[in-house]
Amino acid sequence: MLLVCAAALWPAHAAGFDLQALTTLLAQRKTAEARFTEERFVSGIEGPLRASGVLSFSAPARFERRTLEPTQESMAVDGNTITLKRGGRSRQMAMDAVPEVGALLEAVRGTLTGNAVTLDKHFTTRVEGNAARWLLTLVPRDARLASQVREMQIAGLQSDVRSVALWLAGGDRSVMNIEPPHLATGK
Repeated sequence: MLLVCAAALWPAHAAGFDLQALTTLLAQRKTAEARFTEERFVSGIEGPLRASGVLSFSAPARFERRTLEPTQESMAVDGNTITLKRGGRSRQMAMDAVPEVGALLEAVRGTLTGNAVTLDKHFTTRVEGNAARWLLTLVPRDARLASQVREMQIAGLQSDVRSVALWLAGGDRSVMNIEPPHLATGK
């Protein structure tokens, strides 16, 4: 199921449900693991590119994406270190060495951990909905990132992130749907 971001599908904005209220709700979950499916729509390629795998995080600083299909690869973020693995090869780099990538990773990690300061530092934010069903729209503040990324929309139900949609400045996009998370150690 693709994320449909039509405003008509989202509940009316609840009074007082803003970025601070959303991140307080999200911060309740300290660790989780969930399966994902992703479709990327790239200009010049007919049909979407599909991937699936497992996402995991442990607040406040660890996030990992393990792609299982179509090829096995992983990206782990721990603090300021990004570790990429593919085809038996591994590469590490500092997240701040590539600020644009770092900001996108902070968007995901900041959402998962409920870090409003991090989100507000890198993005103009808009929250729609209420605690039961919400949509967070992130628009890059940095001109370099904005030249590559138009916006990111993260949708969820209560404290569960259920989808991440990314629109690139050139028109390409990706939509990741996330199954309800399995709690590793509870909320």
